[in-house]
Amino acid sequence: MKAWQYAFGGCLTARIAHEDIVKPIPVSFHIGPLVVHTYGIGLAITFWFAYRYFEYRLTKRGYRTEWVTGVFLWVVVAAVVGARVVHVVANASYYSSNPGQILDVWHGGLSSFGGLLFGVPAGLIATRKRYPELPAWRALDIIAPVLMAAWGVGRLLGPQLMVGGGGAPTTAWYGMYYAGETGRRVPVPIIQAVDSFAIFAALLLIERYVRRRPTGLVLAATMALWGLARFFEEHFWLGTQAQVGSTQSESSVGPVLVQATGLALFVAGVAIMAWLWRRGTRVLDIPPADDEAGGEPARAVEPDERQTSASLSSGAPAPGPASI
Repeated sequence: MKAWQYAFGGCLTARIAHEDIVKPIPVSFHIGPLVVHTYGIGLAITFWFAYRYFEYRLTKRGYRTEWVTGVFLWVVVAAVVGARVVHVVANASYYSSNPGQILDVWHGGLSSFGGLLFGVPAGLIATRKRYPELPAWRALDIIAPVLMAAWGVGRLLGPQLMVGGGGAPTTAWYGMYYAGETGRRVPVPIIQAVDSFAIFAALLLIERYVRRRPTGLVLAATMALWGLARFFEEHFWLGTQAQVGSTQSESSVGPVLVQATGLALFVAGVAIMAWLWRRGTRVLDIPPADDEAGGEPARAVEPDERQTSASLSSGAPAPGPASI
């Protein structure tokens, strides 16, 4: 036998031994008789992170935060219920044959679109009741980067740690092992996390360098960027025949539907950005006062309000309505 055949045989044996040794990330562990799912722990950490970061962004802009806890609880419940409902409806043929698994959320199966569809309206309604001083569009601008950052964290601590969390089978170097799936899989949760953090960084750049902007622009940019990302993720990583039945796929009966929804979100976001910009109304997103100076955090003000304040401080009369 030639030397290269020995070498090939040795590499093959090493690869088989490696696949026997490498195990998926544990998806559960026991504390006495209690079974703890790492997927649930990951979601809890993600929600806590979103809660604290949202409070931080509100405080930074001069808004009170004592109302956030009550609203956040409603949002969490609505988002989880909505995410599960949409996933089950999208996979109705599977769950009609396996009704006992409808509530098994620890195996994954939470639709991102469903979570937004239920969670955002619940948050807006609760905020309107508990803190009407915060306009809806302003609240959505503040929460949009929070959602992207939390989505990235949630991908790493959620699907990455659940049963069937991987993508399509692959032999590439970046393939990973997931519980409930054979062989190496495309690490879709990690790819989605990278996409989410990139969008989050883009939103922070918009806030930093486009200070005078229409209210709602950050939300519209989030819609456009995230919708485009969801389209490409579904098209390249999830919308394959190998993914049918995987908990990572939004819909085992029609990945095209998810792609279409992502594209629709992208188009809507771009259209809203263009409409807001053409309206000409700009809000100056004033940065917070320097902590070292001991100042109070500032809030965004309308240009007219800023002009009026400047006139009053200088002793000049505030501009009145134009005569006709």
